[in-house]
Amino acid sequence: MNKIINILREQKSMPIDQFIDVALYDKKFGYYMKKNPFGKKGDYITSPLISNLFGEMLAIWCVAFWEHIGKPKKILITELGPGDASLCKNLLNTFKNFKSFYKCVEIKLIEKSNKLKRIQKARIKNKKVKWIKKINELNCGPIIFLGNEFFDSLPIKQIYKKENLFLEKHITLSKNNKKIDFLFKKAKKNLIKNIKKLDLVNKGNTIEYPIVAIKYLKIIAKKIKKYDGALLTFDYGYIEKKNQDTLQSTRKHKYSNVFKEPGNTDITHHINYKLFSKILKRNKLEVEKIVSQNEFLQKLGIIERANMLSKKINFRAKANIYYRLKKLLHYREMGDLFKVLLAQKKGTKFSLGFR
Repeated sequence: MNKIINILREQKSMPIDQFIDVALYDKKFGYYMKKNPFGKKGDYITSPLISNLFGEMLAIWCVAFWEHIGKPKKILITELGPGDASLCKNLLNTFKNFKSFYKCVEIKLIEKSNKLKRIQKARIKNKKVKWIKKINELNCGPIIFLGNEFFDSLPIKQIYKKENLFLEKHITLSKNNKKIDFLFKKAKKNLIKNIKKLDLVNKGNTIEYPIVAIKYLKIIAKKIKKYDGALLTFDYGYIEKKNQDTLQSTRKHKYSNVFKEPGNTDITHHINYKLFSKILKRNKLEVEKIVSQNEFLQKLGIIERANMLSKKINFRAKANIYYRLKKLLHYREMGDLFKVLLAQKKGTKFSLGFR
């Protein structure tokens, strides 16, 4: 909190995207830079941690994609924000069962946090895995970009629309200089122009503009167009057009106040999948229909795989498999809330898990 208070004392206010960036990614103060937020002892749990079957299904999808594009001699899997490396570990374990593919694959992990990088390197000892800082370091392909709960933690701007007036949401210090208050400043002309160009002015007052995610999508699209490949990403989000404040914070597996303990809590928002599709299509990629995590995983055969594994194990182990599967698939858990997006080079026509 001290870091943010110091900045506010100096510059009086900061827009929401700057607040999120400092709270999550500041080198010393940032949430992801100083702790491991994953698992029971952390603040939240992700699909790869819930069940190894999630990573196994993604690995099979990657192998099928490689086969579909003609089994190139080299293929890169690039994971965006690999967390505690659980997904990468599961991918490698499954890839080893497909010897021809395993010979061709290289894995690149894009990680900003040195703290998480140390955790990842301790868990993965494999020459096929390398760490990079930026997507621009990738200079060959094809490339499959994988993202699980990556885009939802990138900084966003929030613009409040009142009749024909657009106001950007900022934070400022309260009168006693100890708490955070909100401040609305007239949005800059360029910002208004951009949100109108993206058709973000819909029903509802709060417009969320994922300025950093858009930059990532454009760079990813450029690499896929140049080297071939695809983007497969999982995040919670919505498909219908709507404007609302989706900013939320989690601590110890419970929702918390976004502005109460910045630097010590996770901050995320819901993905506007209509917007993501639009950005990717404008950048000359083909986008499959958006499906739920439930639909995607079921089409890949996750239930059949669970049934196969449960045949030779005791009741307790079997119950554990299906309990974890329910968390991934049930509409009240992650099954419907999480959506899956696939973007690929025009003419690739790969649709496993989507049709």
